[in-house]
Amino acid sequence: MNITLTPEWQSLLQHQTRLEQKHLRDLFAEDPQRFKRFSAELDGLLIDYSKQRIDQPALDGLLALARLSNVEAWRDRMFSGEKINISEDRAVLHTALRNMDFKPFPNAEHDVMPQVRAVRKQMRDIVERVRSGLWRGFKGDAIQNIVNIGIGGSDLGPKLATRALSAMQHPNLNFYYVSNLDSAHLAPLLEELDPRTTLFIVASKTFTTQETSINAHTARTWLMAAAMEEWAIGKHFIAVTSSPDKAREFGIPDTNILTIWDWVGGRYSLWSAVGLSVALAIGMSGFERMLQGAETMDKHFCATPLEHNLPVLMALISVWNTNFLGAETTAILPYNESIRHLPAFLQQLEMESNGKTVGRNGEPLTCRANPIVWGEIGVNGQHAFFQLLHQGGWLIPCDFVVAASSDHPLPGHQAPLLANCLAQSAALAFGKTESQAREELTNAGLNEAQIATLLPHKVFAGNQPSTTILMPALDPFQLGMLLALYEHKVFVQGVIWGINSFDQWGVELGKQLANRLLPAILGNQDYDAQLDTSTSGLIAYFRRHGHV
Repeated sequence: MNITLTPEWQSLLQHQTRLEQKHLRDLFAEDPQRFKRFSAELDGLLIDYSKQRIDQPALDGLLALARLSNVEAWRDRMFSGEKINISEDRAVLHTALRNMDFKPFPNAEHDVMPQVRAVRKQMRDIVERVRSGLWRGFKGDAIQNIVNIGIGGSDLGPKLATRALSAMQHPNLNFYYVSNLDSAHLAPLLEELDPRTTLFIVASKTFTTQETSINAHTARTWLMAAAMEEWAIGKHFIAVTSSPDKAREFGIPDTNILTIWDWVGGRYSLWSAVGLSVALAIGMSGFERMLQGAETMDKHFCATPLEHNLPVLMALISVWNTNFLGAETTAILPYNESIRHLPAFLQQLEMESNGKTVGRNGEPLTCRANPIVWGEIGVNGQHAFFQLLHQGGWLIPCDFVVAASSDHPLPGHQAPLLANCLAQSAALAFGKTESQAREELTNAGLNEAQIATLLPHKVFAGNQPSTTILMPALDPFQLGMLLALYEHKVFVQGVIWGINSFDQWGVELGKQLANRLLPAILGNQDYDAQLDTSTSGLIAYFRRHGHV
């Protein structure tokens, strides 16, 4: 089906034409109840989308598009365990990882919960031993440093959550995340840490991912230089993998190998044993509280009608901004320092899931799909790129994300933080008209010549759409709800665009080429003839100047 030719799509084009004539100032002036009408709350998580350039008829049209795309049926297929990841012939069951009910899931015939609960128990045992000081290194010392070695979803999710919940972190444990192949990421850390008190978590589904494998083997060599005995690996290494045989070859004992399954995509794996570092930081009860938050959003997503369904509404707004208003990027603007890694996490979640031009049927898409996702801490962005947001002339929808109370409170900080967040979303929406700017300059005592000079620079177009997401506090439950909200938003977008959101074939080409180029970089002349002249010239430079 060419979705752009349907009556639902064509109706939305008419709404787009109509709304192009209206400013957000007009939409708010026309509807005093606009905030109430275009905001929603779930267990304290408030989503205000009243500053989006949308009205009720347009939203009704988007809901019709969602129904045409069978969003509810695809949702039910995912939760039933059907193999909706068609290109890899896999079920999509990351929601099972946060299912806290004592009943079969997704169904009695295919119940994955016994294995999920078994790994949770294994996690709890490890967490209790490390946090209590009972887990001892090769010299009998308690563990003090946890180093997670992974990349992509095995790095971004745990790193985000550990930092986000740092106020709850165990006082005697330090957490580090290593992902980059560049030795500058790992080497300074190894210089700082004591092998006797360091525990490595190697998170790799295949246990062959190049970046993770090289970093893990370097860490192993570093440990062995101090311990001198193979048995020490079992004291200092844990594996999270679907390839236990390879973990055993590395030297990791079965008791330290935690399973992850092929029905869990990497960018959805925080809820699995990949989140072990998070559980070590905040305790297993805290980790399970995060699972409960995500489960709350899952249940809401499954049971709530589309017109009140938070992930659905978030997805529809994104589709509107991308396909009808023409936005090419979305900015993620967290105002809490503790969730500074949220933009990077959402970059992978959204762009790896839906950054595609081919639909699940193998045919080219008939509309543009996912926008570019980027962002930064909001207050930092205000002194960097917000100038472009306000006066650069680009349409850039924004998500403002902030907690009402601080997780690291200091007197005099939280109120100005919230004021800045709310002020920026309002300024982007409503701007400053020429008459307002003129009045402001006149009140400042400027003469007509000065006003004429400054006036063009003082006008703000406004009409920049944004959503504000507020949490009462940055705690495990709220974080779980927030991340699950975005997961389901991405899923709904994929359904509407006709995308399989759970494969990532575009990641593979670069890996294949890197494996081909490595021998050439190392000096194997036989490979040079197979390379393009640009790559050959660059490799020649590395050979002259590099030390590989």
